[in-house]
Amino acid sequence: MPEKLTYKELELKTAQLEREFIEYVHKEKEFHQKRKSIEFRHMRRTLSLIKINEELNREISELKRANKKRLGNVSNKLKERVKELKCLYDISSLSVVPNYSLDDVLQAIVDLIPPAIQYPEIACARIRFDGYEFVTKNFKETIWKLSEAVKVNNERIGSLEVFHFKENPGLEEGKFLEEAKNLITAIAESIAQIVEREWAEMEIRKYRDKLEELFKQNE
Repeated sequence: MPEKLTYKELELKTAQLEREFIEYVHKEKEFHQKRKSIEFRHMRRTLSLIKINEELNREISELKRANKKRLGNVSNKLKERVKELKCLYDISSLSVVPNYSLDDVLQAIVDLIPPAIQYPEIACARIRFDGYEFVTKNFKETIWKLSEAVKVNNERIGSLEVFHFKENPGLEEGKFLEEAKNLITAIAESIAQIVEREWAEMEIRKYRDKLEELFKQNE
């Protein structure tokens, strides 16, 4: 039979439990605020992409009487934007898939990237995070590379890289790089938000476990 605690010991344990509970409530509140902020940033970026898509649709409407070549160019631009939007939507959906670890999510993200690039047949990708690498099956490091840092709270925690197997003469000089860079930047931001949310949830789980243990000790 466990030895009974003295009044002083009970008082100290109660005070400790109160402190831990207050800290837990504070962390939970902080976590919910952070999640709202992440969801707001994702919504803002999605709305921005939707706006781009709408502008391209308007441009197509205005060019219906234009020559076929120009209309074809606009149509191709629209198809590329749709691919980018689908990629970002699929990445956002991954964060709510049940029983998916962070490693699973990062591997799934890297596999989604080449199909969203203008020339997927010569593209591969790599995510570096926490000392690990997540690469596409066809990964090959080359001199034709675009990269973006993955940052949480302005601190670099990893990187996203996209490589081409060869220089493609069909690329519009500058234009492709600008559009691809924008997509890679958006994906890197999505990765950062997913990691940030995972870290926040881990912190909350840690405090919940600690509180449960304290409650058990005081039963």
